[in-house]
Amino acid sequence: MMFLEHKYTIEDLIKRCKAAERKAQELLYKHFAAKMLGVCSRYATDRMEAEDMLQNGFIKVFQKINDYRNEGSFEGWIRRIMVHSAIEHYRKHHKMLQLGNLENEPNEPSVDPLVTACLAAKDLMLLIQRLSPGYRIVFNLYAIEGYSHKEIAALAGITEGASKSQLSRARAVLKQQIIKMEGKRYENAG
Repeated sequence: MMFLEHKYTIEDLIKRCKAAERKAQELLYKHFAAKMLGVCSRYATDRMEAEDMLQNGFIKVFQKINDYRNEGSFEGWIRRIMVHSAIEHYRKHHKMLQLGNLENEPNEPSVDPLVTACLAAKDLMLLIQRLSPGYRIVFNLYAIEGYSHKEIAALAGITEGASKSQLSRARAVLKQQIIKMEGKRYENAG
């Protein structure tokens, strides 16, 4: 049981939010906003877009709070809403990148874990944010959120093959960017 402001537990706030109490909504927002902004930032092109996604996501959280049945993690429930909100934002404001099927092409090797271990989390986040919207969404859903290509296809409105090809291309772009970044660091160190 997690306590907020020494008076309320998350469970208390959920009950009060279900009764549409504004103060409880504010406290719940303050408790989860920073972490959920991090989730939205992975899908956004900049901070302002991430904040828009966050606001829309919390509107949905409060609209759908009565659907939460106290089963599983409440934070996980909010996180799923934020991810869906981010994808919805892209459907409205960006064109999804529809790529051909790369199933017959050789698999692109993934980024070497030893190389990425040298990167700071903020550097990796910047590289992910520089990916095109289609690549970024598929990469985040697959590599970070753990969705399958079938689930990604349904969420993003693309084919499974397009999901696989976008992931492959996103990994290739990230690999090139990491190699370039590491090369610059090596040059600057010498």
